[in-house]
Amino acid sequence: MNVGIPREQNSRETRVAIVPSVIRQLKRDGHEILVESGAGLAAHFPDEQYAAEGARILTQTAELYRESDIILGVQAPADAGLLRQGSIWIGMLAPQSNRALVSAMAERNITTYAMEYVPRITRAQNMDALSSMATVAGYKSVLLAADTIGKMFPLLMTAAGTVHPAVVLVLGAGVAGLQAIATAKRLGAKVEAFDPRPAVREQVKSLGAAFIEMEIAEDAETAGGYARQMSEEFIRKEMAAISSRLPKVDVVISTAQVFGKRAPILISKEMVRLLKPGSVIVDLAAEQGGNCELTRPGETVREGGVTCIGPVNLPASIPSDASQMYARNITNLLLHLFPKGNPNSDTTDEIVRGCCITRDGKIVNDAVRQALQEGAQS
Repeated sequence: MNVGIPREQNSRETRVAIVPSVIRQLKRDGHEILVESGAGLAAHFPDEQYAAEGARILTQTAELYRESDIILGVQAPADAGLLRQGSIWIGMLAPQSNRALVSAMAERNITTYAMEYVPRITRAQNMDALSSMATVAGYKSVLLAADTIGKMFPLLMTAAGTVHPAVVLVLGAGVAGLQAIATAKRLGAKVEAFDPRPAVREQVKSLGAAFIEMEIAEDAETAGGYARQMSEEFIRKEMAAISSRLPKVDVVISTAQVFGKRAPILISKEMVRLLKPGSVIVDLAAEQGGNCELTRPGETVREGGVTCIGPVNLPASIPSDASQMYARNITNLLLHLFPKGNPNSDTTDEIVRGCCITRDGKIVNDAVRQALQEGAQS
């Protein structure tokens, strides 16, 4: 099949869905790779590198979409009308946010596979773009904090006296949180971590961080490996456990998210006042509403001497490595969906069934269909 790689339409998106190093893997299955000119420039992959690997470079956006059987993207397309009727889209889709787009995709008989919905099972680990991008975000969040805070991270013994290490509190020990812990430790900080799931305690400790305990009365994780939406009473207990640590920390990296839901508020405005002047909060849940009441997506807010950063799309700030990781994820998914170039996917397969959103003119993912119906009624 003809596999098209377009330039991302969002001007702030620097990643590209496919990097030159994976093209040979796709061509071995007989696929023809079409790349829109300039698609990889922002991630430092010029057209010449794609051409050297056997890709065909197209200068016109419309031509790329017209000739492609499959389009591989990072972010969802701005308009379903760009895609040829009956074609296939694979990439991040955010279907619960892009409801009109998903409906239009179904109407145009476009089969869509959302990278966010790849099941978190062992045999799909190499397709898990959410985890890959969370790794990048967790790393970059610590660098943002280190660049903002008015002190150094490591312990330093100098002729001018001792510089005590920064204390970093990481909320949430998922992929982003664990990477944040590891990065902060490498920079020499003293790290503490909080997560309502007791199962992650050993992972946190293995990275050299202290684990903050709390009384657990509810299971905080779904069977699919995502964080569960918790009760108000549970959130109050979480906030109490976090509050006890805030006066002693310099940096808070917040990563708590619930898949498909608004992020829980874990730091109230009143709790922010417990932080020392000069402290920094980096809220990785900003795009889902934020874990801190001060958070504004894409903005930096300062209040009472505390800086709250609400970054969006952090992986795009490290486009080269983020693109390489994403490209391997999406290539592995493509080869799984269409093994040996077979244009027909096995719709009974757990991975195929989990990430397919639209097919045969219908929205086939139950969770997405239910969310769209609820949205239409509200």
